[in-house]
Amino acid sequence: MSEFTWELQVASRLARAAAEVIRTVYEKPFEVVQKAGGGGPVTEADKRANELIVSGLKKEFPNDDIVAEESTHIAPKQKRVWFVDPLDGTREFVDRNGMFAVHIGLAIDAKAVAGVVLAPMQRALWSGAIGHPCVLELGDQRRELVLQPGKQGDLRLLVSRSHKSKKTEKIKQALGITQVKEQGSVGLKCALIAMGEADLYLHPSNRSNRWDSCAPQAVIEAAGGQLTDFAGQKYEYEGREIVNGRGLVACHPETWKFAGETISKIARETGILPA
Repeated sequence: MSEFTWELQVASRLARAAAEVIRTVYEKPFEVVQKAGGGGPVTEADKRANELIVSGLKKEFPNDDIVAEESTHIAPKQKRVWFVDPLDGTREFVDRNGMFAVHIGLAIDAKAVAGVVLAPMQRALWSGAIGHPCVLELGDQRRELVLQPGKQGDLRLLVSRSHKSKKTEKIKQALGITQVKEQGSVGLKCALIAMGEADLYLHPSNRSNRWDSCAPQAVIEAAGGQLTDFAGQKYEYEGREIVNGRGLVACHPETWKFAGETISKIARETGILPA
């Protein structure tokens, strides 16, 4: 068994089980509660999926730490830390548009090394890890994904459906981008890029956290891509700093080579990055 094979198997099983819970809640009327401090909405689906995943990880990996969105946040003490977003895209869940996902990612020594992203309504699962390919499982089909660079002057951009940004618009104009698609969930955006359906994802705000990005980073890196801040630097996953305060950018490394300077320059001008 290759390194991280067992972790991916467990994470995939738990993500599928969580998806069953999410679909059950989705099909009926449900209550929406706003988190304190403007933390966004939370539903029964978030809480039940969170409990299922966390309890499953504790059972299979009792010596690992877990940082999950709907759990009490305690600074990890172990080198192995799981980052769990049981329902990434709760606003999309509330709007019933299907643009949400389950994220289960593993970090070792503060680096994202393995993860799965599952779209409950599409029943699609993307997985990836160091030493493993990026794989899309949809029904009986299993396909390995290899990301190709975007074409300069003809980039296809993914943006958040729920978080509009004038900063993104400024970068879009500077890069001459005309093709733009809205999508929910960090994981689904990274998955679409890994599938070759888009070239660049920009999230210029600090309204994302490590549980949003750990699993997607492992998945897109397995496909040959990258998920970084607006300076092109990877976040660390030691579990003490939670907020992705310098935004998120996903693309192929070759795409970053010709677009990164423009992205970082505008990020500094607009306050995404320190001047």
